[in-house]
Amino acid sequence: MDVMGDKATLLDTGRFVQPSDRDESGDGEVVDEARTRLAAQAGDVEATSVLGAMLLRRGDLDGAEPLLRAATAEGDRAAANNLGVLLHQRGYTDEAAGWWRIAAVAGSAAAAHALGRYHRERGDEPAAEYWLRQSAEQGHALGAYALADLLEHRGDTAAERWMRSAAERGHREAAYRLARALDRQAPHEDEREYGAGGGRGAGGDNGVASAPGTSGVPGSPGNEAEQWYRQAAARGHQRAALQLGAILEKRGELKEAGRWYLTSAKDGEARAACALGFLLRDAGDTESAAVWWLRAAQDGDGNAANALGALHAERGETQTAERWYRAAMDAGDVNGAYNLGLLCAEQTRTAQAEQWYRRAAYAGHREAANALAVLLLQGGDATGAEPWFSKAAEAGSVDAAFNLGILFAGRGDEGVALPWYERAAAAGHTEAALQVGIARLRDGDEREAERHLRCAAGGGSAEAAYRLASVLDARRPPAPAHELGEQVHEKTECEEWYERAASQGHRRAQVRVGMLAAARGDVVEAARWYREAAEAGSRNGAFNLGLLLAREGSEPEAAVWWARAADAGHGRAALRLALVYARRGELAEGQRWADRAVTLGPREVSERAARLRDALRQELTA
Repeated sequence: MDVMGDKATLLDTGRFVQPSDRDESGDGEVVDEARTRLAAQAGDVEATSVLGAMLLRRGDLDGAEPLLRAATAEGDRAAANNLGVLLHQRGYTDEAAGWWRIAAVAGSAAAAHALGRYHRERGDEPAAEYWLRQSAEQGHALGAYALADLLEHRGDTAAERWMRSAAERGHREAAYRLARALDRQAPHEDEREYGAGGGRGAGGDNGVASAPGTSGVPGSPGNEAEQWYRQAAARGHQRAALQLGAILEKRGELKEAGRWYLTSAKDGEARAACALGFLLRDAGDTESAAVWWLRAAQDGDGNAANALGALHAERGETQTAERWYRAAMDAGDVNGAYNLGLLCAEQTRTAQAEQWYRRAAYAGHREAANALAVLLLQGGDATGAEPWFSKAAEAGSVDAAFNLGILFAGRGDEGVALPWYERAAAAGHTEAALQVGIARLRDGDEREAERHLRCAAGGGSAEAAYRLASVLDARRPPAPAHELGEQVHEKTECEEWYERAASQGHRRAQVRVGMLAAARGDVVEAARWYREAAEAGSRNGAFNLGLLLAREGSEPEAAVWWARAADAGHGRAALRLALVYARRGELAEGQRWADRAVTLGPREVSERAARLRDALRQELTA
């Protein structure tokens, strides 16, 4: 309740002159009180009221009550309000309300606020609204806030007007709640209060949510929300400082974000301490991060406990990690169970991993449901895995949607698999986009195939880059013949995609890049790519490298690569070896490779190899 309502000290009335050399140590207040007491003893009603307020503020109820009653009897409305405050503190609430009514009728905004609160506590909302509105309309910040709170409880749209009025008059809780209301009105992808879920970087769903309302557009609701958060934070509001820090962090203003997190954390806000820990971790100061996470975790923040668990797990301190994950669970954070599952799975404690995954999955953790399904599938229980994949995918798990696609495709249900691949691809899953692209190619829808392959290739899939290059390659017109001078070669888009796939280790792409290099006469580049593919196990790469070496006069080395290709099942390489040995006069070895070429094919190779084998056989038996 407000003390003194409309009047503060006798100095404000101008009836006494304020000393210029006022002692800041508190002696000035003693002098003021002494002067006020003298004036009250002389019968000054206003001085009596002010002295009663001084004593009330100090907690001297026995000394204040007779003074306030005396001033009230003389019609001082501030005294009537303060007498109500005093009686309320003594527990005489109904009597207090009587005096507040007297003061409110006399025009005291503070008394009207107190009377409105009295009626609301007793469930009389019409009376509460009447008196709170009287207070608010007189510009009383507490009255405006209480009225806004009442109207907001009813769902009345007028609540924002009064919340804004209170905020404009410096009410910090009103400023915070106004900012939250503006956030809810603005369109956001992430409409969450900060720190709702699991640990950022702790192995679970990212629960360190970015604060909403961060559009940063001048005049936008998000920008206005930030201004009110800032005002509330500047007045010491912990949660406002937390939200402001989150807004600044999302915008990349990490230094200022850290200052607000620190302010909030020092005031006891555990979520701010947790967020500050993440900022420090991202800046490379893991030790300081751990200090703040520990502080937050000890205050019951599950997110921080998960972060500590992840930190210790990274250090190989699995027992300590497990202890913090359990602490996260005890704090109500389902990510703790999921992270325990991950920890057990890494240690091949499969039974325990399944137990923790199930606990988290039953609590609604989608990634735990997906992990549980993967575990069951690895154990051969595809029937048990499918419903968990479905549950996780329906809850929004992109990996689960992709895994469902794999599951159905493995059964031959391509039509059922495709929609799940498409769902995962739409959410940015690279491998799912590749599978959709392959399916569209199979259906003959080249345009859609190209679109998905581009997405997958852009996401880093070497196979998608190769397939996209193949699609573009098939569209290329024949290279024009140049009559004069050296042919000028400019890399096409398909070559660029082949090279991207090749640089990622895709063997067929490496062979194709080698072929393109050879076609433009760059033997060194061609050999480099053929060799890289061959050394990675590509039989075509080994065969082509052998051809290139043979043309350059290095037939012995070429034979080595053809042998590697033939051993891997390349029929043409076996035929080449048969010819090499036949020319050398090593007829038996030539016949052996000719036999191998007949077996490996393809048809035209088998036919040629059969003729060579028969000729060598005749030569050997002649």
